Amino acid sequence: MKKIITMMVLATLLITSVASAAEVFVLSADQSNHIRVLAASCAACHGTNGNGVDKAKLLAGIEKTDFLTKMLAFKSGEREATVMHRHARGLNTQEIEGLATYFSSQIPRQPSALTSQVLNKNHAN
Repeated sequence: MKKIITMMVLATLLITSVASAAEVFVLSADQSNHIRVLAASCAACHGTNGNGVDKAKLLAGIEKTDFLTKMLAFKSGEREATVMHRHARGLNTQEIEGLATYFSSQIPRQPSALTSQVLNKNHAN
């Protein structure tokens, strides 16, 4: 009986220590909306939900640590860029973490092939 109680106490201590050691990043509804607004501003270069079609880096599905490392390097000036350092300096660490979570949860999509279209001068179908 003493052995069972000891095992139960040890198991409880192990579970609670692991749970308290894990860092959990949870956003409130307002914070989540704020992050989506910030992510929308990224769409100009990186596409909707990070699914860009041009030369800008695809952000959809990016690893959180990769995003964090790069954004913090832009923010500190360690990593050079044309405009990213300016964007990163305008964000606090929690916003960068929120964006990392947001973009890592997006599903990367294959860009659809661009097709040429004939211009109809009369705008008729």
